[in-house]
Amino acid sequence: MFAGVDIGGTTTHVVLCTPELAVVDSQEVPTPAAEGGTAMVGAALDALGLLLARVPARLRAVGVGAAGLVDARAGRVLVASDSFHAWAGFEVTATMGAALGVPVFLDNDVNAFLRGEVAKGAVAGERHVLGMTLGTGVGGALWLDGALYEGPHGAAGETGHIPGFGDLPCTCGGRGHLETLASGRSIAARYGERTGLDRSARAVAEAAGRGDPDALAVYEAAGAAVARAILITAGMLDVTTFVIGGGVSGAWTLLEPSIRAALTAEPPVSGHPVRVVRAGLGSAAVAVGAASRARTESREPLVPLRPRSEGANTTTSRSG
Repeated sequence: MFAGVDIGGTTTHVVLCTPELAVVDSQEVPTPAAEGGTAMVGAALDALGLLLARVPARLRAVGVGAAGLVDARAGRVLVASDSFHAWAGFEVTATMGAALGVPVFLDNDVNAFLRGEVAKGAVAGERHVLGMTLGTGVGGALWLDGALYEGPHGAAGETGHIPGFGDLPCTCGGRGHLETLASGRSIAARYGERTGLDRSARAVAEAAGRGDPDALAVYEAAGAAVARAILITAGMLDVTTFVIGGGVSGAWTLLEPSIRAALTAEPPVSGHPVRVVRAGLGSAAVAVGAASRARTESREPLVPLRPRSEGANTTTSRSG
């Protein structure tokens, strides 16, 4: 068996997979982000222990997808948002590997998302793909010639901070980035600018579903911005398959029409049609992708795992 762990800002999602990446069982626990890296990894280990208590198995390796900028080779978090305490600099793979006795591999969460979608999701088997996640921010990852391409500095595919989308301030300190129009935070902000109302992106989507013209306009602008980023990538890299996930993609019926319209109005210079799909694995994509990397890179013999804890504080339990 292989395990995949998605350590998010609010929830940690752990899956147990067969070598074919079929999800046997999964567990979600709250992420103690304010308590630091030791507590966060401890929560993930507890969740994994619960899975192994329910599904006795031999664990081959573990993959971890973590928010922020990570050094995948060294297995540590380099930069994390202020949502996480004592997470930047944390040695994820060394800490988990010492506790488990099996190889542990670390990925940026968006890279893991794309691995999952290429392995078992909406773009399974594709060799050239750009993955985008529209959540609190906008993330991106690039799959070229059948493998993840990270670039020399680990930032390949980071579409969220492409400039040229107006002059609004971005959370990174820049201006006019894609994230200022297409993230959940920016959708809420743009709606607030138009209406004076403080609403979440989900609430804005619900308002759009009721025909609110301001909400519809905000989502139309978000979709058009995503389409422009797609066209930039298609023109630069000759990639014509795109998979979009993240919480904002839950409003796919609001985003897709403006994405399609923009791509129809201005097709890529190659003349080849662009395929844009919503992610197929939902909230499990990062964890499944992390398990996929563990499966691919592990060369260690099987090692049995015993549950770490009998009493993890869980919120939900799902069987896959």
